[in-house]
Amino acid sequence: MTRMTPFDMKCLDAERLTGEALERSLEQMLAEHAQGEEIWVFGYGSLMWNPGFEWDKKRVATVYGYHRSFCLWSRINRGTPESPGLVLTLEQGGSCRGLAFRLTKGHDREELTRLWTREMSMGSYRPRWLECRCGDETFEALAFVVNRRCTGYAGKLPIDTMVHTIATAHGKYGPCAEYLFRTEAALLDHGIRDERVKLLAERVRAHMQAA
Repeated sequence: MTRMTPFDMKCLDAERLTGEALERSLEQMLAEHAQGEEIWVFGYGSLMWNPGFEWDKKRVATVYGYHRSFCLWSRINRGTPESPGLVLTLEQGGSCRGLAFRLTKGHDREELTRLWTREMSMGSYRPRWLECRCGDETFEALAFVVNRRCTGYAGKLPIDTMVHTIATAHGKYGPCAEYLFRTEAALLDHGIRDERVKLLAERVRAHMQAA
């Protein structure tokens, strides 16, 4: 059973984190990582095609115990409060192939702060150090898994609901469908098979063409 951290408990009460709360949560995660060790970040969605941080090495890697899932409402970036979109997170169970990025030494803290502001402000994720496997090599990487107690957690949705939502939602960063298609392209570019993403993308394209 996953141990609840003080940061997790805080997420149950307040969704948005800013300033000192973000800094404390970052310090807490860094304290759980061996000092001086390389810092890797595991990307499974938009971080694959828009990491937004400086890195010097990238590898296709697998984490076990979690799978990629469109189960987070996006009320700003890929949707609106009235018509939210759906974005990816990691749910427990199964496995997930994605991209592991090694942060550039000497800039890792600065890059982590930028990443933390991007991913952790809304309380939708719980940061975890997960074991990544790349061939015979294993290493620890930071990943953002779902916070099921946040208000943006959609849970398991019918496929038709997911298709309609992704095909029609539009937010600050553009159409929700674009998010899905860019993720699909990143997976294909790196030889990563994900049948759930492939099927969803096919259904969304068909829905958009029919409309």
